[in-house]
Amino acid sequence: MIKKVMKKVLLGLISAGLCVGTAMAAPAAEPDTSEEVELVMYIVSDRPAGQDAVDEHFNEMLKQKLNCTLKVNWLGWAEFSQKYPLLFSSGEKFDMAYAAGWLNFADFAKKGAFLPLDDLLPAYAPDNYALQSEDALTQATVDGHLYAVPTLLGTYGVYGAIYRGDIAEEWPEYDGNLDSWEEIGAYLEFVKENHPEMEPLDIYSGNDELLFTWAGSQGYAAVDGRYLFYNTDEEHPQVVAAYDIPGIEDFLAMTAEWNKKGFWNKSALSDTDSTKTQNGKAALRFHNVDTYANVYVTHPEWNFKYSRTTKNASHLPYTQDCMVLSTTASNPERALAFWNWITTDQEAFDAFYYGIPGVTYELNEAGQFKMLDPDLYSTSSMWAARTTQLNRSQMGTPEEYDTMRADWEEEIQPGKGAERFASFVLDTTGLETPIAGCTNAHNQYWFPMDLGFTDYTSELATYEKMMKTAGVETIIESVQRQLDDYLAAQE
Repeated sequence: MIKKVMKKVLLGLISAGLCVGTAMAAPAAEPDTSEEVELVMYIVSDRPAGQDAVDEHFNEMLKQKLNCTLKVNWLGWAEFSQKYPLLFSSGEKFDMAYAAGWLNFADFAKKGAFLPLDDLLPAYAPDNYALQSEDALTQATVDGHLYAVPTLLGTYGVYGAIYRGDIAEEWPEYDGNLDSWEEIGAYLEFVKENHPEMEPLDIYSGNDELLFTWAGSQGYAAVDGRYLFYNTDEEHPQVVAAYDIPGIEDFLAMTAEWNKKGFWNKSALSDTDSTKTQNGKAALRFHNVDTYANVYVTHPEWNFKYSRTTKNASHLPYTQDCMVLSTTASNPERALAFWNWITTDQEAFDAFYYGIPGVTYELNEAGQFKMLDPDLYSTSSMWAARTTQLNRSQMGTPEEYDTMRADWEEEIQPGKGAERFASFVLDTTGLETPIAGCTNAHNQYWFPMDLGFTDYTSELATYEKMMKTAGVETIIESVQRQLDDYLAAQE
């Protein structure tokens, strides 16, 4: 009975939104808006076809508010891994960028890519700063300086299989869920045999989720989205490279078999199509619950389902989605005033994130949104702008969306289990050379093997050799020391 009451409370809190912040407000300052300027922002995603109209609508409001306009530049999914680092080494002048742990936020901060925000954020974005939690600000602090504005929306480190429920219902063995890798493989085989017009599994260049998803199903968390992992079930886990995860050969044998069965196309390593699941070209992909909700709403007739694969639920760091200012920023004060506005004003957030009422989206009486033509525009990809207070629920979101998140909240215990590691931030000082070498080796040798294009029975040893040559053992030693110190500080 108590659990049922608590779940209702959690569902209400999730739907209504809670203030997550504990930071004290600081004296505010007004930016000089006497001169009209153009703010330049970089986002990692494919540019929506209808972005021009959204920009025009939003900039009318922004010019009136802060006497400036916003230019958004996009780094597509098929190119961001190469182009994102160049943003901060080329000397290009721009103001803001999306950043995240999976984009190596801490590495770039240490290299001096971002402006420190210790004084700027409380002065020019005081309302946002007042909402920031102590944990969020700590996670965004590197070498004693605040380098990012963390998201104000709590998210979860849980991945799962997002798959076509309508096709699953055709499969005689389907029992309402895909509870194991064996069942996932059997479903993909059914798709291959009965729906030849589709790719069973959505794989494309720069977005290979297989290792990350499988490791999570074994209780292993990735270190900053890299090729190193640790078991969150262990009290004092040992950091290991991908080649040392128990069962890794079984995983590679599985993906090799999936390749032979044709579960992805032969050009997967160079495929640039990141929309196959939502456009009906693929039957299953691995991703988070928000992606599940989005594809479900886009095509309710396909009855998308979500089966959790991650063993241990936890919250993601607040730097999983964050905003940074470039050291080349021409207008840092105005940029932060802009950020303060869109993250604390509902009308401004709606215009920035959802676009134009009646053109790109509409709201119902409950304040839920519906995107009118997702192929034209489907919300902003600057996810760091979302807040618990302003982020709207989408019309048609399945009940399971809130139910699952409430279940995870019940499962997550502060300071215990996987949640113990939620605030761990890797310090890469002195590791730049081995990290660069290992990243290159991983990209060259792991991905083709991961997708079954090379023979793992010989290539796994080659991969291990090349990673060790590049210095992975030096990185492991440093990460282990930092992880041990982090856990010791909690005791």
